[in-house]
Amino acid sequence: MLAIIGGSGLTQLSNLDVTRRLAVRTPYGEPSGALTFGRIAGVDVVFLARHGYGHTIAPHQVNYRANIWALREQSVEGVVSIASVGGIRADMRPGAIAVPHQIIDYTWGRKNTFFEGGEHSVTHIDFTEPYSAPLRRRILQAAGGCGEAVVEDGVYATSQGPRLETAAEINRLERDGADIVGMTGMPEAALAREAGVEYAAIAVVANFAAGRGDSLHGVRLDDIEQVLRDALARVRRIIEQLVARA
Repeated sequence: MLAIIGGSGLTQLSNLDVTRRLAVRTPYGEPSGALTFGRIAGVDVVFLARHGYGHTIAPHQVNYRANIWALREQSVEGVVSIASVGGIRADMRPGAIAVPHQIIDYTWGRKNTFFEGGEHSVTHIDFTEPYSAPLRRRILQAAGGCGEAVVEDGVYATSQGPRLETAAEINRLERDGADIVGMTGMPEAALAREAGVEYAAIAVVANFAAGRGDSLHGVRLDDIEQVLRDALARVRRIIEQLVARA
């Protein structure tokens, strides 16, 4: 069974035939909401809204540990994260869909590991390639299978939020090699690796990052909702193709 974590603009899957919801408690507290089980194209999936089903949890306040733990306890085969991002690289224009291959973490103060406290020994994970190569490949094949054009790579810079970045900060991220910027990529990806769960992301470019394109002098927040609505309809088609191929 595949798990899907929905980000901003995706608090529910319209193509999910819901069968049940399950409230879960974990050793790390409560996840963002109940797990929603259902079927897409006749295949079982589980869905979780990262920011809560009312979109009330800020990126730095998400209980990433509880979310990943709760999904792992359902023995999911992998987690697909859907996230909205700002575009830095020229081809990361509003409405583009990317499947990132790398992450740079600029967050701070978030609970970012399961291995802490006196009962745990020091544990390191290999994070050279932060996303699961097989799951990324399946997503790209699903996109091709339903005729949706996607950007097949990208370095995802994870900022702290909840504010958007300054133009100078985006310049720094670009110098560091970032192609897109969002607020939820970490520690979610690292926790999935610690938990032994395959993890990959589909990033929806909601706007040009600060100082780029039509965000040269400010991000046009009023335009983001429509961009996300249109792009997420395409993401749903990719997800449907992905689970149908499972």
